[in-house]
Amino acid sequence: MKHIAKSVLFVWLGLCCALVSGTVHPSDFSKEARWAEQVTADLFDGEALWLSAGTKRFLALHTSPENPAGGSVIVLHGLGVHPDWPQVINPIRVALAESGWHTLSLQLPVLANGVPAEDYRTLLPTVGPRLLQALVYLRDVATGPIFIVAHSMGSTMAIHALVENPSLEIAGLVMIGAGSGGGGSFDPAGLSFQQLDLSVFDIVAEYDLKTVIRGSRQRAKFDHLTDFSQIEIDGADHFFEGQESILIDEVASWLGARLQR
Repeated sequence: MKHIAKSVLFVWLGLCCALVSGTVHPSDFSKEARWAEQVTADLFDGEALWLSAGTKRFLALHTSPENPAGGSVIVLHGLGVHPDWPQVINPIRVALAESGWHTLSLQLPVLANGVPAEDYRTLLPTVGPRLLQALVYLRDVATGPIFIVAHSMGSTMAIHALVENPSLEIAGLVMIGAGSGGGGSFDPAGLSFQQLDLSVFDIVAEYDLKTVIRGSRQRAKFDHLTDFSQIEIDGADHFFEGQESILIDEVASWLGARLQR
C-alpha cells in the first residue's frame, strides 16, 4: 500500500498548491445527487457504487467483463453531465467491458446549468482525489494496467489531474474531443499537455468544435511524448452521433495494443 499512501500525499499537496494559487470551487453536489438518482433508476449495464473523496461521496459505475483481458479503464464524461451519458460515455463503458475490460465510469465535479465552461477551471483541483479513489477501487477488484478514456471536458480534467498528481498510476490516456492542452480555452499554450509523461491517443472528429480542432493541431506539433498518436474520424461530430462503432473500434484497438506490450 506504499504507492497508495504516496499518491494521497501528492493529491493533498496538489490541492494545497491550488488553494494557495487560486480559488477552488466545490462541485454542485445537489446536481450530482439529481444525476445519481436518475442514473441509478435507469441503470441497465453495470453496478452503481459510491466512492468518497474527502468528506463527499460521488457516483461511479463499475462494469465487470465476463472474460477479463487483464486491464481496466476509467471513463470520464464531458461538461456537466453524468457517468452514463448516452453519447460517447455509455457506448464506450459498455463496449469496452464486453471486450474484456473492467470499466469504471466516474461522476466528475459539475457546476450549475448554464455556467460558462471557463468556470470549470475552478473545479480542476478537485478531480485528482476522485481519480485516486477510482485507482484504489480498481486495484482491489482487477489486475493489470489502468487507462483513462475521457471525452471533452473530461479530457481537460484528466490532463490537469495527471500533471498535478504525477504519482497517479495511469498507463495511458485516450482523449476524445479534447479542447484543452493546446489551443483550448483553459490552456492556450498547451503547457499542461506538454508536462504529461504517458501514452496518449488523441481522437478528434472531422466536424468537431473549433476549440477541439485548434487544440488538436497544436498538440500534433508537440514531440515530447514517446507514444503519441492522433486520428480524425471522418464524418463525425463532437458527440460521434452515428459513428459510435468506429470510435469504439479505434479506442479498443489502441488499448489492446498497449495491453500486449
